[in-house]
Amino acid sequence: MRAIVQDKYGSIDDLSLAEVPAPVPAADEVLVRVRAASVHADVWHVVNGYPYILRLMGQGFRRPKNPIPGTDMAGVVETVGENVTAFAPGDPVFGETVRGLQWANGGAYAEYVSAPTDALALKPANITFEQAASVPSSGIIALMNLRSAGLPNKGQKVLVNGAGGGVGTIALQLAKAYGAEVTAVDVAEKRQMLLSLGADRVIDYRQTDFTRGSERYDLIFDVASNLRFSDCQRVLTPEGKYVLIGHDHYGSQGRRILGSMPRMVSLMARRPFTHNLPTSSFSSPNKGELMAVLRQLLEEGKITPRIDRKYPLERTPEALQYLTEGRVLGKIVVVP
Repeated sequence: MRAIVQDKYGSIDDLSLAEVPAPVPAADEVLVRVRAASVHADVWHVVNGYPYILRLMGQGFRRPKNPIPGTDMAGVVETVGENVTAFAPGDPVFGETVRGLQWANGGAYAEYVSAPTDALALKPANITFEQAASVPSSGIIALMNLRSAGLPNKGQKVLVNGAGGGVGTIALQLAKAYGAEVTAVDVAEKRQMLLSLGADRVIDYRQTDFTRGSERYDLIFDVASNLRFSDCQRVLTPEGKYVLIGHDHYGSQGRRILGSMPRMVSLMARRPFTHNLPTSSFSSPNKGELMAVLRQLLEEGKITPRIDRKYPLERTPEALQYLTEGRVLGKIVVVP
């Protein structure tokens, strides 16, 4: 099969298209003919091997254990492992190809990939394979973190900082689905898209500092991860929550060895002394349950994935480069 491969950590320009053997699914896996795969920030970090701590999270210290990048995909089941009963050949599916909280290559940038069944769901008929492929990692991150903050209740005010990217567009729509009034913060060029996704108000962060305003929020969902907690506290309600996602902006923020982890740990240490931080957990998510929720919301039309660009598999380095430029309206996918 054709696949994008990396032999070492480094520049996205080192990625190349190659002919490699098709994977053989394990007993609890399915082999999927990939129809589309998502491009997102974690892929960039794993390809570059930065921050270094990710290499200890299942990826491999000196070189990637799995040479094929990509973790999110949608496609059609070809064959199933001997213990698989939830899926059958011919089923359209979408989901992640890595287990637990591993930060690693998952083999999705290829014509075929093996994926564990507990991270998959049937693709809703009302969305395309490209849309489905764009959801798993971003959707799981958004849903997990909204749950950690108690999810917004109807009528509560939620602010999503960095609302125009992959996680942000889904977080915005999830908050709306639960009845919140949503303020989206991003650049002015994304205003119309954000309004079309349900934002009640859009703030251009280059023109307005919302932390100096009079509005109070029940939840600040900091996808861009460029805010200070102390600044956000000024505009939170007494029981309002601040949620940090931990985006390192492709190496321009965070620390080279530990990335955003020191900031995350610092907030966890402050949790006992403030009502404004949710309880954090490093336990592995129940991806199957989260994917089932996302599937239902997609099927009901409460989440509509926004695809900015599609690239053929051989142009994956271009797709990753475009991702780092900060101009993406929603998500990018590659199509084998």
